[in-house]
Amino acid sequence: MKAVLQRVSEAQVQVEKEVVGSIQKGLLILLGVKKGDTEECCQQLAERAARLRIFEDDAGKFNLSLLDIKGEALVVSQFTLLADTSRGRRPSFTDAEEPGRAKELYEKFISALKNLGIKTGGGVFGARMNVILNNNGPVTIILEE
Repeated sequence: MKAVLQRVSEAQVQVEKEVVGSIQKGLLILLGVKKGDTEECCQQLAERAARLRIFEDDAGKFNLSLLDIKGEALVVSQFTLLADTSRGRRPSFTDAEEPGRAKELYEKFISALKNLGIKTGGGVFGARMNVILNNNGPVTIILEE
């Protein structure tokens, strides 16, 4: 499982120009599910994302987590994070989980964040989406489980 975390002051995801998810201060999380990922991976990655200290304290140091600031999360499925570009010019997505299982784990990841007390929204799995964000910092972190 691979996640790209972007610290945002606000973010939203649209499907066919309709807003399906939005947050204020927190994390936009782009999530790729790879073959072999498990429910345990979802829980571990959600905990790491929620507890990662990438928000600034009063001294301007990265000492606070999403939980500390009572921030929100917006999770968007993105199988293209698992692209293999080692051969040729067309990426291969053979490491990406099949859609049914990937959707199941995507939803479990969102549930794991919610169970930690984080207000969490999402996109529409498998849909063509527009993601609009104000990246704060910018701060972008890649996590893999």
